[in-house]
Amino acid sequence: MSYNNVQDWIINREDWTPVEKLGETFGSIVDISPYAGYNLPYDVGVKVWESLGGLIAWLINLIVPGNPVSLALVSDWFTNALAIVVMVVVIFAIGFVTNLTMIWQERKFLGRQMDRRGTMIGPLGYLQCLGDGLKTFMKENVAPRAIDKKIYWWGVVLVIGTSVLLACMIPLSPRWYIVNYNTGLLLIFAFFALAPFLIMCAGWAQNNKYSLIGGLRAAELMISYEVPMLILFAATVYMTGSYNIGEIIQWQEDNIWLIVPQIIGFFVCVVCAIAESERVPFDLSEAEAELVEGWQTEYAGMKWGLIMLGDYFRGFVACALVCIMYLGGWSMPVIESFGWYYQYFPELFMVLKTCFVFIFFITARGALPRVRTDQIVNVGWKVLMPLAVINLVITILIKWVVDNGGVF
Repeated sequence: MSYNNVQDWIINREDWTPVEKLGETFGSIVDISPYAGYNLPYDVGVKVWESLGGLIAWLINLIVPGNPVSLALVSDWFTNALAIVVMVVVIFAIGFVTNLTMIWQERKFLGRQMDRRGTMIGPLGYLQCLGDGLKTFMKENVAPRAIDKKIYWWGVVLVIGTSVLLACMIPLSPRWYIVNYNTGLLLIFAFFALAPFLIMCAGWAQNNKYSLIGGLRAAELMISYEVPMLILFAATVYMTGSYNIGEIIQWQEDNIWLIVPQIIGFFVCVVCAIAESERVPFDLSEAEAELVEGWQTEYAGMKWGLIMLGDYFRGFVACALVCIMYLGGWSMPVIESFGWYYQYFPELFMVLKTCFVFIFFITARGALPRVRTDQIVNVGWKVLMPLAVINLVITILIKWVVDNGGVF
């Protein structure tokens, strides 16, 4: 095949379906169904590389005409591989911007709760987040001598890495996802369950008694609230009949948002999500007045900044899970009836819903005092656990009624 000009190198494949090519790469992992028939970030990656790669190939061909490298750069397999890389970068970039927006949102809301204006740097104070991030990256990267170096470094890397991975695994619409796993919700909860172990190991590796106590507290706190969360997860799966996030949201579109039949589960889930994110009033693992920053005591500079960023990523995931399980995810009962909704706005409404749930987190931080360790554990095991079981029983009864006569 010959190429005469730059337009020939920048290929337009009208018959090149992104999900089909993605399926060729990941095989049977991807659910190529009518519901998951289009992947917007992957399509963006395809178009970006076709333009950029075609331009690079044309320039190389001008210098060395007829070389195999230029043809390889615009081949299907190379375009597919680079499109996947661009897809992941795009999804991470959107998640990162959403994370910064939630940090800005918290500062503004807390400022209003305290009768002050909040951050004022940049447009509406948004650039304060970037300034703080730049400040932490400019600080000296130090570490104590008497640490277990492997666990010290790998512990924090895995805590941050799993938080970012969780954020990227959250789909924002039927067309915005990395891979449409049939066990998506189960995988997200599985990665959530890694945090107590990793944080406890990171606290132990610092050779600091305050860090060790903070790590143990964090593990105790998270385990106490993960069990009720798993019971709520079981109730959602039992009602909708699927682990797939898209199918759970589709069930709510076709029937009713689960906040209605599972109102108890919604409030329990919000409290558990706040605890899982280690936020006030459930931040005993970072009690500055007692533990000198808890399990993060010996993580300074850039490491501390990334840990804080990872905490907000986990907060984003927790809020998104509340939206997925109880608020219909990206669905909007009235607006979705218009044909343009799923064409332009589902991702935006999913982010807006997530930020709405985050308001509960901010309000709890501004209104409630820190809770003692024994009180935290008692709330988790003696209050939220029975409520989660009651929610599951109600779900089973509703499901039985539906199967024997129909409600929805």
